[in-house]
Amino acid sequence: MKLYETLEKTLKKEPNFVTDFGEIKKWVIITKAQNHDVELISLLLEDEELKEKFFIKIKDVFVFNQALFLQFIEQKNYLNDSYTAYKNKVGLTIDGKYLNQRNELVLVWPFKDCVLEGGQSREEEKREEIFFNETLAQDEITQLLEPKILTSAKRFTAEGEKPFDQFCRNEQGKINDNLIIKGNNLLALHSLKKEFTGRVKLIYIDPPYNREADAFYNDKFKNSTWLTFMKNRLEGAFALLNDEGFICIQIDDYQLGYLLPLCDEVFNRENRVNIISVKMSESSGVKMAHVDKKLPKIKEFILVYRKGLKARLNPFKIKKSDQGQKLNEYLEYYRSLITNPTDEVKDWNIVSIVKYLRENNLPNDTESIKKFQIENADNVVYRTNNKSFEKLKIKDRLARVISKRGLEYIWWEGKQMLFLSDYIEEYVCDLWTDISTINLNKEGGVDLENGKKPEKLLKRIIELTTEKMDIVLDYHLGSGTTAAVAHKINRRFIGIEQLDYGENDCTIRLNNVIGGDNSGISADEDVKWQGGGSYIYLELKKYNQTFIEQIEKAKDTDELIVIWQLMKSKSFLNYNVDLKKQDAHIEEFKALIMAEQKQHLVELLDKNQLYVNLSSINDTDFAVTAEEKRVTNDFYQLEK
Repeated sequence: MKLYETLEKTLKKEPNFVTDFGEIKKWVIITKAQNHDVELISLLLEDEELKEKFFIKIKDVFVFNQALFLQFIEQKNYLNDSYTAYKNKVGLTIDGKYLNQRNELVLVWPFKDCVLEGGQSREEEKREEIFFNETLAQDEITQLLEPKILTSAKRFTAEGEKPFDQFCRNEQGKINDNLIIKGNNLLALHSLKKEFTGRVKLIYIDPPYNREADAFYNDKFKNSTWLTFMKNRLEGAFALLNDEGFICIQIDDYQLGYLLPLCDEVFNRENRVNIISVKMSESSGVKMAHVDKKLPKIKEFILVYRKGLKARLNPFKIKKSDQGQKLNEYLEYYRSLITNPTDEVKDWNIVSIVKYLRENNLPNDTESIKKFQIENADNVVYRTNNKSFEKLKIKDRLARVISKRGLEYIWWEGKQMLFLSDYIEEYVCDLWTDISTINLNKEGGVDLENGKKPEKLLKRIIELTTEKMDIVLDYHLGSGTTAAVAHKINRRFIGIEQLDYGENDCTIRLNNVIGGDNSGISADEDVKWQGGGSYIYLELKKYNQTFIEQIEKAKDTDELIVIWQLMKSKSFLNYNVDLKKQDAHIEEFKALIMAEQKQHLVELLDKNQLYVNLSSINDTDFAVTAEEKRVTNDFYQLEK
């Protein structure tokens, strides 16, 4: 035990490693050890006993034994182990294993007041946990993935909120409305199966990146747990795609290496279409503060998979983002002409395009001229007077001019030659560097710091993979960018989001869009958004989820005790909860830190009853209203 005490005493010397309750932040220590953090290692080296235990001496150099240190903390249940001991006393185990050791299905509850604020600064390390996650074993899952009762139905139009009337359906009897669904995304996906399996053309998600900043309750969100979390949802969502559909997943390099083989397994390796690299920040500002330690990260990745071999992208051209490179290639060509003029160059003759077309009996309407220009871009030229070079008094008919800044220009008969081939568009490829990420806080009239994606990025993804009126699904909707863009370019959308972001909520954004929002892509020539359209808002009807939200909002232990009393009488509790033991050890419960108290109460709840299952629609215990029955019956097309 002496080594435990020595380590704890040493770690508590650093305030950022300790909670406000005096407990060691185990999740912070583990993350820092995994990253060979200088601050942590320096602290450990200060104590001779810890140095001897956790370092290997090689030629007078001490090498940190990371594996041994992590094993010591994790396998010994060291640090924050008071809660582990408490769970043993009240019997909260399954076959001798704790829930977070059975990586079969992961449910996540983000703390509303923290999810937008997690970061990597030293100041933010002082914050409490951002997420709570729970892993359920397969034998615990009985009714969890059943379709759910729908509630709080509303229709939103340009005239504002209206009472729900009915779902609009196509000739095949399928729902045509745009949908926003609030609730756990895993459960919402399974509730969509009956109505939308095989109908979705594009799924785009921007999931939690599981970086160091994304701490999860009582520990870092481990790779195995994060991958289970992703796999549960990817499998459910993939079933909704039609045979020609695509799924696009945006991620950074922290989890790319883990996510890629998972997606290959879920979607089949042969269905991997592309790994797109996209520039997501500028090479300036705070990212450059530690450029001497690590190259700044300005890119992210979009994994593109298709549902089947029939799926085809819609290739299109964009304005070139690498004009500098292309210009150099053309300059090389013209340099050779200057050095060794050919008879062709000597005989150059410049005429207007219209004159050329008329003399050669070719169509000269506007569209024909545009087509001719593109097809003959190497020969189409704009000549301009460049006053910067007038003083050079160039006498040669054909010349190469180098400016003071090292830029090169082609000079012919006293004027600068600007060839169209330097400026025409090119096909979209797998490297996107031309989309600006500046001032995104203005898009849609809502703000989601470090979370919003540019509307132009979503526009490109949607146009590459869908046609007008296709269905686009995003089950990590956030501030609503995917739905907003889909609506503006005449696609239907389904958005799923668990959190309410208040004034930055996706519903606020969509109401702005319907009302004629002029930000983002609205002013693009091919969009010219004027507003209009509608969507239906729905929620999964909560049951145990209501208690989870009450637990999250509780300010002190007394409030949690009141919630526990309500849980005993009104909630569905985990089948292995021993109520007598729980109440017998209530004083020990009170001695836990607030975060552990919240975790414990959430774990006591039966997760099969988070929301009200469709099969319980007539069960009086769940008090399903007549209006909820009407909406639910209409959605699932059940007999009333």
